[in-house]
Amino acid sequence: MTGAAVRAFLVMVLVATPSVILPGIGTDTKQMVALVALFAGALTFAEYNAVYPSLVEFRDAPPFNRVRFLMLFTIVFVLSVISAAKDGDAAFPRLFEAVGILIGHAMDFPYSPVRLATMMMAEGASEAQVMAVRTAAGTAYILSLVSLAFFVLVFKLRAWPGRHQAFNVWINLPTFEPTAGGDIVDRLERDARANLALGFLLPFLIPAVVSLASIGFEPLTLTSPQTLIWTMTAWAFLPASLLMRGIAMGRIASMIRQKREQNDSLAGAAVSAA
Repeated sequence: MTGAAVRAFLVMVLVATPSVILPGIGTDTKQMVALVALFAGALTFAEYNAVYPSLVEFRDAPPFNRVRFLMLFTIVFVLSVISAAKDGDAAFPRLFEAVGILIGHAMDFPYSPVRLATMMMAEGASEAQVMAVRTAAGTAYILSLVSLAFFVLVFKLRAWPGRHQAFNVWINLPTFEPTAGGDIVDRLERDARANLALGFLLPFLIPAVVSLASIGFEPLTLTSPQTLIWTMTAWAFLPASLLMRGIAMGRIASMIRQKREQNDSLAGAAVSAA
């Protein structure tokens, strides 16, 4: 229960971070954010305090979810500080803003995800709005790549998941049905490849889908700082999360295959000895 309460509190802090950092947030907005934070915290507490899993994957396989949370919180916090720098003269936010502008310009080359993200804007968007989207997109994307590299490093160094306890597929993959049909290893490998492909293509597909969906409607303006923060966070976090999930499912498939080969070897040795 203590661990579930701590996780719920951290999720509430994550949801409330932009409202706390950004200046000039209205009372109605703060109340709405507080309501969403309470709902997210209650959902997290119920999930981690329950004996049986429901939605959260890899609940019992750290540090998978910890890395994802740190990635999400870092992106939200950094983008909030950058957005707050426009209304203040403090040196700390200005430093974040300057670094974010450099990253955005460095990653804004033809056919890059950042260039495609700026194309989601309305045609009449000002240069300041385009620069804000470029800065947020470049910063969020580079933070997601760094987090993904950190996960791969931990994955290799710690031989994730840990071998000190058995890996329960049902608890860590509650939405995956092992008996749905076909060999579980083949299905895990197929899902792993699908997640890796989708995670790689999603930063390119989202701007295209948004541009197509905005035909006949008002295109994105992203004039609100909170809208910009959460939109760019989702744009960068979802692909990285899918890549991490694909890597993890590939690892689980490899573990099951190795366990099968080990059992077959033991069975063969027992038959030979008999």
